[in-house]
Amino acid sequence: MSHTGRVGGLCTKLVYNDAMPVTKHIRRSVSLPAPIAKQVDRMAKSQRLSDNRVLVELIELGIEARKQKEKAFFELAERFRAASDPAEAKRLGDEMGLMVFKDLMRKNEGKLKFSGCDE
Repeated sequence: MSHTGRVGGLCTKLVYNDAMPVTKHIRRSVSLPAPIAKQVDRMAKSQRLSDNRVLVELIELGIEARKQKEKAFFELAERFRAASDPAEAKRLGDEMGLMVFKDLMRKNEGKLKFSGCDE
């Protein structure tokens, strides 16, 4: 199936192929904190996109970032396991610990309580 049309004096032809992948969309309801919703609104307006499209793009970016972070962690863990120099092993272990601790702190921001730290 094809469609031919004119746009700004140029002739265009859009071709649809039955073999093209079709992505199934699933409706979700999401509650956003007001500041995040305002940011999404501003982004959508400035990019001339729908709020939904901006949310989908942000989610896709977040998923990709998480995959990259996991990959970096496992590569670091492999280097740690393969390290024969004790100083290098300590440095890599410290780096791994920092990655885990930063992630833990980010996930539990404002929720962690440390006892005995105010002495």
